Amino acid sequence: MLIEGLYVIKDYKYDQGTANVTIHLNKEHPIFKGHFPGNPVMPGVCMIQIIKELTEKATGEQLFLKVSSNIKFMAIINPEENDTLQLTLNISINEREVKVKNTTTFQDTLALKLSATFQIQD
Repeated sequence: MLIEGLYVIKDYKYDQGTANVTIHLNKEHPIFKGHFPGNPVMPGVCMIQIIKELTEKATGEQLFLKVSSNIKFMAIINPEENDTLQLTLNISINEREVKVKNTTTFQDTLALKLSATFQIQD
């Protein structure tokens, strides 16, 4: 985990190319004190890192973000108000690449949509 202590996995199910994951954000993590003081917001780059880490868990491979063809932040993730996120990752592996389509939600709110290609590291 690149950002130690930012989140914990509460539930993880991977079957036939689809991972359904529930994570709990640590609202006390120092990253939220700088982003932003008094109004914490989950940094987008941290969400992309979490998706990468969950994809690595599913594939058993070390990955590097090659290209993202679509990233849409649909709602602000405030860890004090919404500390539990549900992520769905549709994963396909093709030779040395892993393609991922992700949706991230909290409660009934769509927070993030992402399509990305990761390169498998040697």
